[in-house]
Amino acid sequence: MGFFDKLKQGLSKTKNSFEEKMNTVFSAFRKVDEDLLEELEEVLIMSDVGVETSTKIISNLRDRIKKEKIEDAEEVKEALRKEIQEILDSVDNSLHLETKPSVILVVGVNGVGKTTSIGKMANRLRQDGKKVVVAAADTFRAAAVEQLEIWANRAGCDIVKREEGVDPASVVFDAIKVAKEKEADVLICDTAGRLHNKKYLMDELIKIKKVIDKELPDASKEVLMVLDATTGQNAISQVKAFKETVDITGLILTKLDGTAKGGVVIGIVNENKMPVKFIGIGEKIDDMEIFNSGDFVKALI
Repeated sequence: MGFFDKLKQGLSKTKNSFEEKMNTVFSAFRKVDEDLLEELEEVLIMSDVGVETSTKIISNLRDRIKKEKIEDAEEVKEALRKEIQEILDSVDNSLHLETKPSVILVVGVNGVGKTTSIGKMANRLRQDGKKVVVAAADTFRAAAVEQLEIWANRAGCDIVKREEGVDPASVVFDAIKVAKEKEADVLICDTAGRLHNKKYLMDELIKIKKVIDKELPDASKEVLMVLDATTGQNAISQVKAFKETVDITGLILTKLDGTAKGGVVIGIVNENKMPVKFIGIGEKIDDMEIFNSGDFVKALI
């Protein structure tokens, strides 16, 4: 099953999905008028696209309808797809892992599914033929290391771990050494869940990043923030807060199959100018995919 089919299946699990709401509006209106646009705007807002982004989409759609003299509701649907696609493609969604090894540093608040996402991401990269090493740098919780080890074993990749309470940056240092020795393609570093306002934890993250930059100065580096799609608009504010401290390069969006508000992806990209790199659409190990904006828009509408 490809990304589009999995995404379509995942999004359809939620009751009253984005697509259903859209189809209800389009089937109710034969005439392209302001009432149709107002209904569409309401659906966008209700689907967690956000007020700012929804207003922008409808304003651009209104202009497009006038310019292209659109008179058919089906053509409006296609125009809406284009508007959403343009937002998603306004940022670089591609994954930059050009060097050997490349590094993916994974950050985020507690409970968003970081450890699970790393296991799934490692599996996804292994399927692409890449050799992956995982660093268990969440040394605050013993359970985090155990959980990550289970996922690493499932994905068939090496894990570097130390005892609970050690300096997370030292675990990353050791993992870089192992990644070089084993000639790994990608090193994925787990980190403890943290709130942006906990200064000592954010300082620790900066320390980890310094170790990576010092030991692998020329490596491709992705700093990916994991977000739980079911938190809706809170996800947008989480990104804004983290961006002030950490140079995030992209997002991993989890639990998209657990929310009827799939539009949050559009709002996050538009308001934070931040690309989605991976998307989680289920609980199995192969339910993590590299984000494809075209397939996402098709599955959404």
